[in-house]
Amino acid sequence: MSGSIGDGGAPARSVVPEKAWPLWEVFIRPSRGLSHTHAGSLHAADATMAIANARDLYTRRAEGVSIWVVRSADLVASSPDEKDALFDPAGDKIYRYPTFFTASEGVPGL
Repeated sequence: MSGSIGDGGAPARSVVPEKAWPLWEVFIRPSRGLSHTHAGSLHAADATMAIANARDLYTRRAEGVSIWVVRSADLVASSPDEKDALFDPAGDKIYRYPTFFTASEGVPGL
């Protein structure tokens, strides 16, 4: 008999502690046309559980239209210490800034 006591002989389920579950980062898009923003983190056994838990935790009042979940271990980010090496190549392209353009007088809102 492989069952546990009191369950009628059914096989015992192994319980995985929540801390053993991977950490997921949650991104919520509040409405169409807006970008996803980081809402927080949670532990879940898989992506399906992470989305369900994110829905319950971060969109209680139906304030989201889309949820993304990404394993924290899969995220790759630049280091703030590498800022100069990463962003300096754009510094010599000053023509990309709008200071070199003049606004038309006949166009409202410019």
